Amino acid sequence: MNILYLHGLKSKLSKEKRKILEQYGNVYAPDINYNHQHIQPVEILEHYLDTEFNVVIGSSMGGLNAYIISENIGRPALIFNPPLSNYRLTNFKSFYLKGLACKQILLGGNDDVVDPLETMTFLGKHLTTSELNINTDPMLGHRIPVSVFEKQLDTFFSKICH
Repeated sequence: MNILYLHGLKSKLSKEKRKILEQYGNVYAPDINYNHQHIQPVEILEHYLDTEFNVVIGSSMGGLNAYIISENIGRPALIFNPPLSNYRLTNFKSFYLKGLACKQILLGGNDDVVDPLETMTFLGKHLTTSELNINTDPMLGHRIPVSVFEKQLDTFFSKICH
């Protein structure tokens, strides 16, 4: 299984989280500079023209890009605290065959970086585009602790791998 992991603004995939992800498959985690352009799905995928991804995972700004990529390549996504209110319709010619496009989204109710209410409003307007599993944690902030990350991965992969 090939996993595309997209980090957030001013962050990287930690060694600990990478190790957990590697239990599920091959991890591709590009180093993305979001400073001048937040939305970069085409640019991200251009680096992997010979790689077919089975799932897309992203956190924060990476979650926004993961959402867009999932919508366009038809692959399941696990997304943490995405700023979806920044979403602009980005359709691009995909070299993937469309498939299951379910999304599992975790929102921190205590997130002081990305307003979870704005994200819920966005999702409410787009309920017909894909299967959504939205989880909220009222105590969770913007950063995703390793234990929460691990639990969300377990739930996500158990659903898509049956």
